[in-house]
Amino acid sequence: MSELHNLVKDLALILMVAGAVTLLFKKLKQPLVLGYIVAGFLVSPHMPYTMSVVDKVDIQTWADIGVIFLLFSLGLDFSFKKILKMGMAPVIAALTIIFSMMMLGMLAGHAFGWSRMDCIFLGGMLAMSSTTIIYKAFDDMGLRQQRFASLVMSVLILEDVLAIVMMVMLSALAGDTASGDEQILMLQSVFKIGFFLILWFVVGIFVIPLFLRSTRKLMNDETMVIVALGLCCAMAWISTTVGFSSAFGAFVMGSILAETIEADKIVRLVEPVKNLFGAIFFVSVGMLVDPEILADYALPIMAIVLTILFGQSIFGSMGYLFSGQTLKTSMRCGFSMAQIGEFAFIIASLGLSLGVISDFLYPVVVAVSVITTFLTPYMIQAADPAYGHLERKLPKKWIRRLSHLGSSTEGSQQEQSLWRIYLRKITVNTLIYSILTAAVTTLMLTFFLPFIRKILPHWWANGVCGVLLLALIAPFLRAIIVKNNHSEEFKALWTERRINRLPLIFTVLARVAIAASFLFYICNYLTRFQNAIVITLALIILTLMVLSRNLKHRSIRLERLFVQNLRSRDIAAQVNGSRRPLFEGHLLDRDLHISDFEVPEDSVFCGRTLRDLQLRNRYGLHVSSILRGRQRINIPGGGTIIFPGDRIQAIGDDEQLHAFGDGLRRELVPEDTEIEKREMKLRQIILHEGSQFIGKSLRESGIRDQYNCMVVGVEEGQKNLTLINPKRKFEQGDILWVVGEQEAVNELINQA
Repeated sequence: MSELHNLVKDLALILMVAGAVTLLFKKLKQPLVLGYIVAGFLVSPHMPYTMSVVDKVDIQTWADIGVIFLLFSLGLDFSFKKILKMGMAPVIAALTIIFSMMMLGMLAGHAFGWSRMDCIFLGGMLAMSSTTIIYKAFDDMGLRQQRFASLVMSVLILEDVLAIVMMVMLSALAGDTASGDEQILMLQSVFKIGFFLILWFVVGIFVIPLFLRSTRKLMNDETMVIVALGLCCAMAWISTTVGFSSAFGAFVMGSILAETIEADKIVRLVEPVKNLFGAIFFVSVGMLVDPEILADYALPIMAIVLTILFGQSIFGSMGYLFSGQTLKTSMRCGFSMAQIGEFAFIIASLGLSLGVISDFLYPVVVAVSVITTFLTPYMIQAADPAYGHLERKLPKKWIRRLSHLGSSTEGSQQEQSLWRIYLRKITVNTLIYSILTAAVTTLMLTFFLPFIRKILPHWWANGVCGVLLLALIAPFLRAIIVKNNHSEEFKALWTERRINRLPLIFTVLARVAIAASFLFYICNYLTRFQNAIVITLALIILTLMVLSRNLKHRSIRLERLFVQNLRSRDIAAQVNGSRRPLFEGHLLDRDLHISDFEVPEDSVFCGRTLRDLQLRNRYGLHVSSILRGRQRINIPGGGTIIFPGDRIQAIGDDEQLHAFGDGLRRELVPEDTEIEKREMKLRQIILHEGSQFIGKSLRESGIRDQYNCMVVGVEEGQKNLTLINPKRKFEQGDILWVVGEQEAVNELINQA
């Protein structure tokens, strides 16, 4: 008999222990991620009293696959359109928090005399709050539908995206720590990310949707999950080939698929695979916890925990305050983010794999994550008392100014809205066309220039390459400079107040400088002229581009094609009726917003109409829509029945929505403790002389109403049972077949 491979034995041990521990943590209402880490510690070689994993190398391979699928799932929840709809507030908050926490982490590591790379990686780990843990905490505490929770989740999405960029830059920084050219390496990484992101757009907007559209009739659930995971692994391989991590490639492919119509289906199909491999990854994290190291580094662990708690409470609140939120909302958001989670483990794994951080740092970070995870619900609850204490201690004037910091220094609300729209437009426009310009420039100088130099003399080749390159990027550079300079927002801001004109001119000059820097780089690369000549030449070419009407039409055609493909999923959402109402954003000014609630399978709401439930009278909210599968019921009437699994879109303030969500979770059909006795039995009954049913019809007998049984048919000597006529009178000797619960059938037989 063949011997069972160690990998199967290890998987059996890991999954059994993880299952038992997570059931316990589910009972204790703790995050499952924490349970996986504890399970990993129990099966690790550091725990002498339990069975241990035999082959850690194979488990680490599975854990690496888990990271790929975790990042792939994260990408499926991400889209550029989702980020753009958030506005500038989450961007300001995210950048403030990341920069502040990185500095605090680096200072904490430096205070303990750790190495330079340990401090840098520690700063990166502390900068990233845990999306999984916060989402779970909000869900358990019934806060997910409140407005401040949506603000936190917006910032967490941006943090996850910036974490991917941070991982790439940390990899570049660690690649040559001794050269002293870290700034050059980081700039090169930024350009490489830009080039890879342009491939993301090209493939995502043109190729992948076309492929899925052409094979839509052939795709079932099985083929869809195979194709999606195959694309994920392929992009992970491509990413490692060009010098990035496999996790970054998986995230990119998830983001590509997030823009397709099939995105929701892929999320549902990939969820079990992600859960399996994600569990193995977090178990592998727990296996690295060494009690001896934790004992030796108890003081740094507690210091880092306090750094996170106080750092996020102060700088996290400041970040949201700078983004324009009130003081109370900012504190609730900042206190909610006082923990680290999955990305800290991924960044620590990256540092270990590159061999640039010390071995003690990983278990230290895991211990910090465990402690801060336990404290997360208490930190969320502490926000309101902390605000109340601050409100009592600080002068009223300070409180009023802090509560209106985001709006008191601005103009009218309409002017703020115009500035937000204008800045968002020029930022997106400049970013997209700069990436396109950088990608085309890289391709031409890397591949076309060496090729043409083999055919033509050196200077002729440089000239031909330069002319072709300028012709290709000219529409992009013109779009960077000119686009939105005559928009309605620009005109309104220019004419509304004179003080707006200087910053408007600055935005134009900044974009001119960006376009000129591309031209300067190309001219300097190809000609090696003196700087003054290169700058003069760049400005002349720039002026010609701005005055060219042909370039204007070319850039407009390219943009229209791109936007048309980009909106394909939104168009499908409009057709299917699953797009959120356009009036939702306008309700935020009145402290009202829309939230989604899923009706549990055992909810007492199921089977009842909206008229019976009286949701408006009980909770003060309005039901705007009900989503049932692919069906959307907008403005449902009082006769609309609620079914299990329905997604109810309700409009109300935080207090009303919280009460409704709490009612949905609590008002459940009680669990049947004697469910085994409710099994349905099929029995034969013969009506003997003296039976109370003789001479009565089926309706008069009370078999259904009184005994809770159902007559299936009557046996009359034929092959099949005869369906009984409700008006037929029972006679002596009739053979009835009835179905019902065991006790009910027994009672009926006794009466027959």
